[in-house]
Amino acid sequence: MIEIGKYNELRVLSKTEAGLNLTDGDKLVILPYQYVPKGLEIGDNLSVFVYIQKDGRLTGTTQKAYAEVGDFAFLKVVADGDDGTYIDLGIDKDVYVPTKEQKRPMQKGYKYVVYLYLDENSERLLASSKLYDFVEEEDFDFEEGDEVSLLITEETDLGFNAIINNTYIGLLYHNEVFDNIQVGEQRKGWIKKIRVEGKIDLTLQPSGYGHILDSKEMILAELKKSGGVIELGDKSSPDEIYHRFQISKSAFKKTIGSLYKERLIVLSDDSIRLLTDDDAE
Repeated sequence: MIEIGKYNELRVLSKTEAGLNLTDGDKLVILPYQYVPKGLEIGDNLSVFVYIQKDGRLTGTTQKAYAEVGDFAFLKVVADGDDGTYIDLGIDKDVYVPTKEQKRPMQKGYKYVVYLYLDENSERLLASSKLYDFVEEEDFDFEEGDEVSLLITEETDLGFNAIINNTYIGLLYHNEVFDNIQVGEQRKGWIKKIRVEGKIDLTLQPSGYGHILDSKEMILAELKKSGGVIELGDKSSPDEIYHRFQISKSAFKKTIGSLYKERLIVLSDDSIRLLTDDDAE
């Protein structure tokens, strides 16, 4: 079965004036000659992105699409249309975003996070920036502490909303963000908390004992490189700590607390120092 708006593995059936006929054994897809790879022969298989032309013909391309149906993606508006706009998908076929599917008016030249879907009646490839209409809100396939992929969608008063694993949506609170992130950016993140009401809190820092072990090794190595002293301590700002170690202040405090209990370092409000033989005495 041919999936419109996605890549399909099809067999070359025959040649026409317009291009090659490809098939899945049931339907035909025309592949214009400008997209035919050199050396392709009748009977060969080829992966093509399939879409519908205005005349209703199934058409394929070997161009690399930025996204497929079912994907959330950060795409650029390239033209205005009747009651909507068109966004660039990376192929010769632009994708229409109806005005009614725009969370806010979309402007030419700007990029937006959208969801790609097929119109139920025409099977036309469309997009929407009303992301909440397309995310799953239950049956999560992850647990607290799991690593996930994130697509940053927008900044709010609380922080940054992000699509999780191309399926769910969660929130990165401002106090969990220690460097510059941008809408449309893809990041590695972790599930911090799954709330009773189904809301998901995210973090850009791994949590758990394994992370503390990694941080301990890193901080000890940095101490040795710095002559045994680092001018960061319990009273240091989160920005200072993140700039030096790329970890949150909470993770930093847990790590140096663990190192202190193991009698590996000496703590002060504004610094940490490797324990020496003199300290032991």
